[in-house]
Amino acid sequence: MAYQIEYAYTCHIGKIRNNNEDNFWCCGDSLEAQNQGMSHIRSGYMRQSEYPLLAVFDGMGGESCGEMAAFLAAEACGEHFKTAKDGIRNDPEEFLNEICESMNQAICDYGRTNKINSMGTTAALLAFAEDAVYSCNLGDSRIYKSDREKFYQISQDHVLGHSLFGKAPLTQYLGMEEENLQLEPSISRQEIKIGDRFLLCSDGITDMLSDGEIADILSRDIPVAKTVEILVDRALKKGGRDNITVVLCEIMEQPRNMFRRVLNWFHRQNEGDI
Repeated sequence: MAYQIEYAYTCHIGKIRNNNEDNFWCCGDSLEAQNQGMSHIRSGYMRQSEYPLLAVFDGMGGESCGEMAAFLAAEACGEHFKTAKDGIRNDPEEFLNEICESMNQAICDYGRTNKINSMGTTAALLAFAEDAVYSCNLGDSRIYKSDREKFYQISQDHVLGHSLFGKAPLTQYLGMEEENLQLEPSISRQEIKIGDRFLLCSDGITDMLSDGEIADILSRDIPVAKTVEILVDRALKKGGRDNITVVLCEIMEQPRNMFRRVLNWFHRQNEGDI
């Protein structure tokens, strides 16, 4: 199926934190290691033939290590995509496993060089192949799918049970030395159709909003950029206790196909008038 995606994204520091440990990679764009988030929402379109890749990262570690881990992941993500994006066409699951290895290696190398033992980041990625979308995640940054009738999480939360005090520890993340614990990203294949929406977000959204609230917002018949704005505004109004990163996309027909449908309709109307 020939299609394109309309996407919109932003990154907000929130209302409590003094630093931003989130980052992203969205169709070639990401943030510097030291940043205060974004002051606006960016949006655009990409054709499926360009094999779009979207990603969200939520860094962990004190003394700016979280920011650096998320930045290194975004940087390695972009570099791997630029040199190996044909892998999305040939073998999407292998591509996602390899890009996770590349990102993990970048963070581990930096940690060893700078003698840092505790730095890492979550990762949530979407790769758009010809007839399906492939999701991949490590940690608790989530990916949701909404088809206007159903809404559900397609990522897997890699957390160790439930904690009564604070966040439960992660069982998977980027920055793991693989001699200690094997990197095992959760990868799934999603059938798609025109109108499907996919949301990637950090826990600055999911800790503030319930799945029901997110589902309600995604189901509204409003543009993706406005939907991102509403999600962020709602999370801020509920407290904004963490950094907030949102990447939202919608599957759309390619313009040429839409033009062809209009042209065919025009011809049918003319034939009916003869």
